Amino acid sequence: MPAASGIAEAAAVLRTGGLVAFPTETVYGLGANALDARAAARIFEAKARPSFDPLITHLADAADLPGLVGAVPPAVAALVDRFWPGPLTLIVDRPAAIPPIVTSGLPTMAVRVPDEPSARALIAAAGVPVAAPSANRFGQLSPTRAEHVVAGLGDAVEVVLDGGPTRCGIESTIVDARGERPVVLRLGALPVEALVEAVGPVDVRPGSSGQPVAPGTLAAHYAPRTPLRLGAAEPAPGDGGRRGFLAFRERPAGAWAAVEVLSPEGDLTAAAARLFDALHRLDAAGVTEIVVEPVPEVGVGRAINDRLRRAAATWH
Repeated sequence: MPAASGIAEAAAVLRTGGLVAFPTETVYGLGANALDARAAARIFEAKARPSFDPLITHLADAADLPGLVGAVPPAVAALVDRFWPGPLTLIVDRPAAIPPIVTSGLPTMAVRVPDEPSARALIAAAGVPVAAPSANRFGQLSPTRAEHVVAGLGDAVEVVLDGGPTRCGIESTIVDARGERPVVLRLGALPVEALVEAVGPVDVRPGSSGQPVAPGTLAAHYAPRTPLRLGAAEPAPGDGGRRGFLAFRERPAGAWAAVEVLSPEGDLTAAAARLFDALHRLDAAGVTEIVVEPVPEVGVGRAINDRLRRAAATWH
């Protein structure tokens, strides 16, 4: 149903333990009442998500954070003031009100306030914090349109709010700012450069060995059903008629079966917004392989390449 008119019904579903897929500025989220362990368990079931991968808790307003977690560390509060609402997820100590299943048993919790009016309106109307990973099957392409959610999850979700294509197109940046120096645990829609400008030097440690300390940090993730590999924009090989290509700025030479160009203008923000949508189309094109061209490793381009590397790792 349209996001603008479906808020009240969707909020009622959340309050009664149901699942709601809803748009944020990053990707579509699969939401459940974060205070309800049974509802949170339904997220893991619907996504076929392993129980060791924690969820992100979403709030309607930054002012709701102290009421949930108590005292907020100064460095965390500074980032909240600067970047919320927005595509920044912060690590805090897990409050007693949040059941351990939401954090996969970790003593910490990932939390953010989305910069999408319908998402904040939904959370406010529900009257509870909302646990919401991306609204897709675990490890597969993230959804940036409502139809991606429906195709991937079907009737496992009671309500899908359709807010059109998401603005950022990739997930939030995750930062742990509780220590002496902020640590970026997942590259995302908020560039590292913006963090450095706001708070000074940060460490970047995206990736996970063993249990993830933040969502979306497994080595193999974000993958289409079609085999995917990183490659340069070279002419199509002999069987190019059966392969697809994801280009940054220009179409490659040769007879590729399907080609998607992220941004002819070379705009990395626009490329990020189109990334998963383009991969969904290539995945549905019936090609035998998807070759993807990395983008410049600056700004949000670092997060785009991070997603592409993790997708390729699924197939190698």
